[in-house]
Amino acid sequence: MARFRMNQDLGYKPSPLVEKNVFLNMPAEEKELPKYEEISHLLPTPVWNGREDVNACYDFAWRTAFANLRRANAESRFVSNYIDTAFNGYLFMWDSAFIVMFGKYGSRVFNFQKTLENFYSHQHKDGFICRELCEIEEGEQFARHDPSSTGPNVLGWSEWEYYCQTGDVDRLERIFDPLLAYHLWLREFRTWPDGTYWSTGCGCGMDNQPRHEKGYHVAFSHGHMVWVDACIQQVLSAKMLIQFAEIIGRSDDENVAVLKKEVEDLTSVINYKLWDDEDAFYYDLWRNGELNRVKSVGAYWSLLADIIPEERLERFVAHLNNENEFKRPCRVPALSADHPEYRGDGGYWRGGVWAPTNYMVLKGLEKNGYNDLAYDIARNCLENVVEVFKNDATLYENYAPESAAKGEPAKKDFVGWSGLFPVSILFEYVFGIHPYAREEKIVWDVRLLEEHGVKNYPINDLSVDLICKERMSENEEPDIVAVCEKPIEIEIRYGNKTKIIRASSK
Repeated sequence: MARFRMNQDLGYKPSPLVEKNVFLNMPAEEKELPKYEEISHLLPTPVWNGREDVNACYDFAWRTAFANLRRANAESRFVSNYIDTAFNGYLFMWDSAFIVMFGKYGSRVFNFQKTLENFYSHQHKDGFICRELCEIEEGEQFARHDPSSTGPNVLGWSEWEYYCQTGDVDRLERIFDPLLAYHLWLREFRTWPDGTYWSTGCGCGMDNQPRHEKGYHVAFSHGHMVWVDACIQQVLSAKMLIQFAEIIGRSDDENVAVLKKEVEDLTSVINYKLWDDEDAFYYDLWRNGELNRVKSVGAYWSLLADIIPEERLERFVAHLNNENEFKRPCRVPALSADHPEYRGDGGYWRGGVWAPTNYMVLKGLEKNGYNDLAYDIARNCLENVVEVFKNDATLYENYAPESAAKGEPAKKDFVGWSGLFPVSILFEYVFGIHPYAREEKIVWDVRLLEEHGVKNYPINDLSVDLICKERMSENEEPDIVAVCEKPIEIEIRYGNKTKIIRASSK
């Protein structure tokens, strides 16, 4: 495909926020890449008695991830060493935002989060950031006003997850202006008159979902639609930026008021125009004023963005437990099983089970207190992924919803965002360990009965060993061994009870 260079800024109004982008003139990083064999002992080590299969899948994910590390190439205007998307020689915004969400657990030996700095270094003067960057020379896959040129906007959420693990306020200060400029660019160039957003199949990351009216290209046309996931992601982005502003002392920035107003207005429009009360679901809106009735996993960004009125929440979440819709043998398919174009073998985004959207669903369920359901879904998808790994000795780009099998089609050795399954989903939703770096606190929702935990678990600049000994029942009080160089607080949740302990010194 054609590569577009970054000298396309002539005639575009520059954003004063981009002038503050510290990544634009940053020299390329010259640091050597770490070798997995030399640093693996510094990574967190999962403990799960009797589950050597899970540990093997976990080890494969990290080994493959480190094999995909790349040096910053000054000729391509990259500024930071990074993890390759492992797809086609381009660095993808959508993929990278999720890859670093498991990479955060390895940040003490390689800062995966800096992968995103290569997008910030490619920001145009008006705030635009292309979603695909050429890795071998300066170039971008799309011109800025191609309908598929950018998105989805989940960079802010990705940075928030890193902050929750590390407490790195300095990074929030550096990334705030480029993220704000990018959000405002989308607000100017990707909206309809009522403030709702549009995208395309490729722009939203779910390339071939059948969401359009007939006659539009499923991957590259916006179809004159209101795109539900694009709208919700902008609410989420605005809320992330507002939180960043509070932390770094920029709440008085005039653009923060703009963001707050957009959150209010866009949330109202989404809940008024894109919700169908009979179906209890959020849909895209066609140009003829009809909802498209396509139950896409993309609607579940609404849980994470926290925009659902309380009286709607239970019925909306219930679709995830409906065996005719999203509760398939391998959860959660990208397209509801009651759609006529649903594919039991995956069909890419017409039924495939994907790590990024599953992780988003889990985070949204947790945010809204559906911890039991989050555990059920996490355990189900992890077990299916590990079963496939036992047979094929690899991780795939996506998985089939009807059996423990790879999706059709799906790239192999995809680490890649599929590292989320045996790392982040294992730690956070099967083991139930959640970091709160700002409060120097860990919340551990203990559910497994076997001995389990994580050694060398990272939070802030600390390393914590967390082991829960074997139990006989879910209501039995966990016997926790927690060791750290300082007495960090750990909130233990089990059954319907809670207790607080402090890690002992190493």
